[in-house]
Amino acid sequence: MSEDPDEGMLSWDESVFRDEHVFEIDYVPETFDHRETQLESLKYALRPAVRGSRPLNTMTRGPPGTGKTTAVQKLLTELDSQRGVQTVRVNCQVDSTRYGVFSRIFQHIFEYEPPSSGISFKKLFGQIADQLVDAEDVLVVALDDINYLIYENEASDTLYSLLRAHEAQAGAKVGVIVISSDLSVELIDELDNRVQSVFRPEEVYFSKYDATEIIDILQQRASRGFHDGVLGSPELDRVTELTAADGDLRVGIDLLRRAGLQAEMRGSRTIAIEDIDTAYEKSKYVHLSRRLQGLSQTESALVEVVAADSGATAGEIYELFHAETGLGYTRYSEVVNKLDDLGIIDASYTDIEGRGRTRSMSLAYDADAVMERL
Repeated sequence: MSEDPDEGMLSWDESVFRDEHVFEIDYVPETFDHRETQLESLKYALRPAVRGSRPLNTMTRGPPGTGKTTAVQKLLTELDSQRGVQTVRVNCQVDSTRYGVFSRIFQHIFEYEPPSSGISFKKLFGQIADQLVDAEDVLVVALDDINYLIYENEASDTLYSLLRAHEAQAGAKVGVIVISSDLSVELIDELDNRVQSVFRPEEVYFSKYDATEIIDILQQRASRGFHDGVLGSPELDRVTELTAADGDLRVGIDLLRRAGLQAEMRGSRTIAIEDIDTAYEKSKYVHLSRRLQGLSQTESALVEVVAADSGATAGEIYELFHAETGLGYTRYSEVVNKLDDLGIIDASYTDIEGRGRTRSMSLAYDADAVMERL
């Protein structure tokens, strides 16, 4: 960027960005700090594939925005460069059926889509297995957001087909990584007995980043993505504060990009606190939409109940939720805790006269905005 000591304003052909792509959701950084333990655990499970053997199956869990998908994608990319290994990541939010998952695998292996009709699952599966055996390849499949297969009652059939591939076609070698951000779902408990007997995964947990880790990661992204001097320390601290409050690192990375665009809209060479706050106000509903889209039918039902009776006690909300869904208090508590963790509802304890300390429920966003996006 050229210097303009008088105005500090951008000319029409200048940008605050050095490389805007580093703020995109699909960007995989060269270095992946603060997840060394998890990466080593994943490498341990995947290493047999490099030697031509079936890798260990792995279950990767943790809250949203804690680096699970990025870590897995980074290792899959490295594995792809190894001879005799094929890797594919399936977004189960998009492909939420067994047929959809195997169609995605087919497309990756053969580099064209299977016919949209007229081909049975058995034939589709057979072609994939035959190709793996003929090429002597090991297949590693990452089922990202596997909770969506659970919501559709497709998880057991999908995993069974993958895990039993060697029985259907002798010599087929398949390893599975499952990724889940829904901590209210106990994956193993949701699988039927035939799958539980063969699916005994290594578990790798991704905890939330703390404030020190958040500021370090955001600083790295800012250094790669912005020109020198664009983002100052007070502004980085503000982005960190908003990110830590949200608990999702993706919010902070997206906020950096939006704040940069906001500064450019003003024609400024530097990002101001006002740019960050304005960008956050504009973006928070984007993040709300993403979270609402990831809810199950049961979780959405509770959001609707809270929206209609915001401020009611936990007991009152439960009665309405039970009448709507027929579910018991244990499941209700699990859903409340998840929605509270996601920042969709505020489930706080308050003192109510005559009742003592009681938990009340309210939406963390404007009710109309929530219902429009639900």
